[in-house]
Amino acid sequence: MRYAVLGTGVVGRTIAGKLASLGHEAAIGTRDPQATLARTEPDGYGNPPYSQWRAEHPQVRLETFADAAAHCEVVVNTTAGLSSLEALHSAGAANLAGKVVIDIANPLDFSRGMPPLLDPVNTDSLGEQIQRAFPDTKVVKTLNTMNAQIMVAPARVPGAHTVFVSGDDAEAKEAVTELLVSFGWPTSDIIDLGDITTARGAEMLLPIWLRLYGAFGNADFNFHIQGAHHSA
Repeated sequence: MRYAVLGTGVVGRTIAGKLASLGHEAAIGTRDPQATLARTEPDGYGNPPYSQWRAEHPQVRLETFADAAAHCEVVVNTTAGLSSLEALHSAGAANLAGKVVIDIANPLDFSRGMPPLLDPVNTDSLGEQIQRAFPDTKVVKTLNTMNAQIMVAPARVPGAHTVFVSGDDAEAKEAVTELLVSFGWPTSDIIDLGDITTARGAEMLLPIWLRLYGAFGNADFNFHIQGAHHSA
């Protein structure tokens, strides 16, 4: 499969690297590839500059949002939530039409400091906003409730733990579920929450996730939903 991963941060790098390791064709989309490659300082989270990561993953192409989206079969949104719609519009509605868009982003608003707020929240979600803005796509919300390393290596957390899936298109959710299984997620740990409106609940786990991160001092944890449920 050909994937376009929008966003050059740690989540985008982690997902693209995993996809490439599984034999998929992966490109990372960014607003300005030359500017991305020209950066030499770590980002705000202390991650090395993209050029350093690229040297270790030469098989992953770096392209504009539009070029990456045009040449892929599946799009993965890992951009910062408040800029996700802008990034997807840059990718181009025509380049996204008919494709599955896996939305991993969270609408975190840092404008009032820490901890960040969610915008939208309660009555809407970023997943829904993307689906409304690009009605010809098949948006599937998943993997947004955990650290990037756990997304692609769930065994980092001992025992059973849970990943959620939300979306309106059943076939798209099935395809994303297959991808999650290839990442190492047992089907019994994948919970289909329902249509894209259920992304509200998944995104609203972020405030408690952030508090847990503060309490533990690390991100090697995840939610485990125990009880009677049907796997995706």
